[in-house]
Amino acid sequence: MQVENTEMLDFFAIFSKGGIVLWCFQGAGVTESFGGPVNALIRSVILQERSGNNSFTHNALSLKYKLDNEFELVFVVGFQKILTLTYVDKFIDDVQLHFRDRYKNELEQRGALKFLLNNFEFGDDFHILLREAEGSSKAKAPVSMRTFNESQKSQKTVKSMIETKDGDKSKEQVGKKSKNAKKEGEKSGGDQAKAAAQTASKKAVETGNGGLTQEEIIERNRAKFFSKQLGGAKPEKSSKSPKPQKPKGKMNRVWDMGGKRIAELDYSGTNGDNSSDAQNQDPDATAEPLIQVDSMKGDLRGVDYESSDDDDDEDEEVQEEDRVVVANTNKKGGKKGGFGGMFGMLKGLVGSKNLTQEDMEPVLDKMRDHLIAKNVAAEIASQLCNSVAKKLEGKVMGTFTTVASTVKQALQDSLVQILQPKRRVDILRDVLEARSQRKPFVITFCGVNGVGKSTNLAKISYWLIENGFTVLIAACDTFRAGAVEQLRTHQRRLNSLHPPEKHGGQPTVQLFEKGYGKDAAGIAMEAIAFARNQGFDVVLIDTAGRMQDNAPLMTALAKLIAVNTPDLVLFVGEALVGNEAVDQLVKFNQALADHSKTDKPRLIDGIVLTKFDTIDDKVGAAISMTYITGQPIVFVGTGQTYSDLRSLNARAVVSALMKA
Repeated sequence: MQVENTEMLDFFAIFSKGGIVLWCFQGAGVTESFGGPVNALIRSVILQERSGNNSFTHNALSLKYKLDNEFELVFVVGFQKILTLTYVDKFIDDVQLHFRDRYKNELEQRGALKFLLNNFEFGDDFHILLREAEGSSKAKAPVSMRTFNESQKSQKTVKSMIETKDGDKSKEQVGKKSKNAKKEGEKSGGDQAKAAAQTASKKAVETGNGGLTQEEIIERNRAKFFSKQLGGAKPEKSSKSPKPQKPKGKMNRVWDMGGKRIAELDYSGTNGDNSSDAQNQDPDATAEPLIQVDSMKGDLRGVDYESSDDDDDEDEEVQEEDRVVVANTNKKGGKKGGFGGMFGMLKGLVGSKNLTQEDMEPVLDKMRDHLIAKNVAAEIASQLCNSVAKKLEGKVMGTFTTVASTVKQALQDSLVQILQPKRRVDILRDVLEARSQRKPFVITFCGVNGVGKSTNLAKISYWLIENGFTVLIAACDTFRAGAVEQLRTHQRRLNSLHPPEKHGGQPTVQLFEKGYGKDAAGIAMEAIAFARNQGFDVVLIDTAGRMQDNAPLMTALAKLIAVNTPDLVLFVGEALVGNEAVDQLVKFNQALADHSKTDKPRLIDGIVLTKFDTIDDKVGAAISMTYITGQPIVFVGTGQTYSDLRSLNARAVVSALMKA
């Protein structure tokens, strides 16, 4: 049973979240399989918890999808993105409801084998629904514009316009009259007040008592009598206020070291002695007292976070609040009473309830505010909460579980899924593979100003040296004064920790620099060639810090990456940043894409998150950066020494993020 205009849809697929296709439709003339677009949707949206928006673009196709969380189904429709099909959203909703109602018994039998044994003949119903959707869209054709004779303006005459002007004038006259009346009333009221005051003063003068009452007069005479008896002292006037006291002068501060002689405070004579304050040792040997050589061999340790014991109490409070919310939503139209409230509460707790958007709305609002308070970008927090709502809508709650606990657990799982790397990131293995091919492994560091690119480059150098690799640092920051000297200091410090005598007389780290004002891309190219000739294992390219809006510097960075094609491009960002992380990463990626001459431009491959020890539990920047780029956080800087380098522990970060 064919329908005209059906070829406007390329495909429609219904499959389970386990990957079993229950039913599919492919348009006439479509030769390509829908497996590629659907797999891209699953990989890029559903698995990465980005299902807040129900549309997805893949090459020349636009995909619309809907999740059915009760039966764990996904409905996907695909069509050419140049088409504007207004009926698709309603059509996919109708198909979902019709498919659920028709095959409800089969869908309730969970399990992959049950799905495979059932035969879902849905073609005729699908074409009927499609015809109805297309017919409704045609019925709602755009209304033609009215002619001038049909408009209300054409009905107006010159006389009606004159009347409106007269009406305005009459209103103005009425307004003027009312204003004049008010002014006259104010004048008459002021004259009456002045007359009353004059008569009152005249009466006071006539009586001779200065306007005092009878009790005040008696009190005054009594005071005069007692003053005469006591020797003629002047009575105190109660009507006058007492004289203000003079403010006390500033008290002299007594210092802790006050009173001591100057000779006792002079410590200059002991600086050259062999006292405990003397620092006669080599500064290079004592600059890093906390570093233990050979302590960072192998993979890096994950970031640790200790959750407090108060989390359980806070969870209980949230659950109690949520019980009240669920009970209130389920008591609509019910009688007020003890048993009604109890049964309403139980109805909200037991597993017979399907989650709706209204149930989750108050909890999601609190979760959104909580994420923003933990430094997650506001846009990312909203998208995460929308994705969780889409994921849970229609899902049957477990027995005696609350909405708050369900939403919180789903959000926690989504955050862990986001932070988990989507691809293998094993730098040590990649360096060994590059060494076997007799070429250096090249890493480029980029980022905005002052985030710690050079410092964390030195930390990564130390970690690589600890694992037996030789490192060449390319000083490609030819813009900032002191950048080359900073790297030279790091090189000297690293060689003092791992002296050449322990490595066959060859230094483990060297600096390749050409001074300031030179082309950074050219210096990087020369450094890579030098490392290949001298047998270095790793080349670390330090670039100048640049704001994402600085077009000339962003062009230079894109040129450096396009010319030298490094194995890894790492964006260095600080954990203190909030909404700015989104703008930085989007514009860095956009600049790299715009200035690339290839069809598949080289973008950011990973993230180095710095200053992680300064934020306590406000770890939202990790979520924002990972969500925007879809790339993993490779390194985490947790201090100022070379050994303060960690890998990201997704569950530890999420536990810190969810802590109230």
